[in-house]
Amino acid sequence: MTAIGQGWLGKVAGRRGSTIKPGRRALLILAALAALGFLHPLAGQAVAQTDPLPSWNDGAAKQAITAFVTRVTTQGGPDFVPVEERIATFDNDGTLWAEQPMYFQIAFAMDEVRAQVDKHPGWRNTQPFKAVLENDRAALAKLGEQGLLSIIAATHAGMTVDQFTDTVSQWMRTARHPRFDRPYNELVYQPMIELLAYLRANGFKTFIVSGGGIEFMRPWVEQAYGIPPEQVVGSSGKTSFSLDGNRPVILKLPTVEFVDDGPGKPVGINRFIGRRPVFAAGNSDGDLQMLQWTTMNDGPRFGLIVHHTDAEREWAYDRQSPVGKLDKALDQAPQRGWLVVDMKRDWRTVFAFQK
Repeated sequence: MTAIGQGWLGKVAGRRGSTIKPGRRALLILAALAALGFLHPLAGQAVAQTDPLPSWNDGAAKQAITAFVTRVTTQGGPDFVPVEERIATFDNDGTLWAEQPMYFQIAFAMDEVRAQVDKHPGWRNTQPFKAVLENDRAALAKLGEQGLLSIIAATHAGMTVDQFTDTVSQWMRTARHPRFDRPYNELVYQPMIELLAYLRANGFKTFIVSGGGIEFMRPWVEQAYGIPPEQVVGSSGKTSFSLDGNRPVILKLPTVEFVDDGPGKPVGINRFIGRRPVFAAGNSDGDLQMLQWTTMNDGPRFGLIVHHTDAEREWAYDRQSPVGKLDKALDQAPQRGWLVVDMKRDWRTVFAFQK
């Protein structure tokens, strides 16, 4: 405890010349001191034994996480990491929220095709838009990644960043996931929300590093995850600045600028964060290079893979999945020492609404 904390606690306890006794009052005061930054993040653990990860089952995965955090935050310990170096990066799709039966940004883009078709009547007879309008999943699958990129480019461009933010926010309020009949931003993983909060309580700065569009994520991630928009690294399209009368605007253009996936993730981390993470979490081969960049380095490092094994509460998929394929990263996990989180075994709860 700092001298400031000792002084305040002493005044509160000693108004009648006595020392404070352990109990509810002491716990409340210690919690207040910790929230104000007067205590080391771990100082209250001996008194308050609350579980920081209640949606995780007790077991090896949970123990590995808490043991690592204890090691890197124990001052004077051999693995102590200064606060400014405690960088944690998280993939988004399939790591922080669900990604089946298709990436949610694709679902958004397809809904935008339907919403904008009256402005673009030629789409009714042009692929890939025709396949979207006819809900022809087989045709969409044949069109592949290039077809999906064409949909995103066409529906995301030609508007200002502010207009796009409003469109995404409206979609989040009204669109429903086809299986769960819930808004898409309710399909966030409760155990990962707790992990983010636990890391931040222990001095980590948490970032999203995702193949998803940066401007698609920024409008809603702060409320969902507690991660502000300036701590989001994602794929991006080109933009341009102009004056609309006396109003400055940034216009989205139909050209890809940066793809933050696979080998692009370490590049994005270096470009936008400027520090190598000590903790990284992903769920697919698209996160392989981020996990390598984080853990294949000196000092304490932690790599985590969310393995989708729960077909009842979520989905079960890995090596053969067209969405969130987990193959090479799963093979490398044992030799690299990465924690593979078995969703069915290690998570007590998947989504908050399932409690």
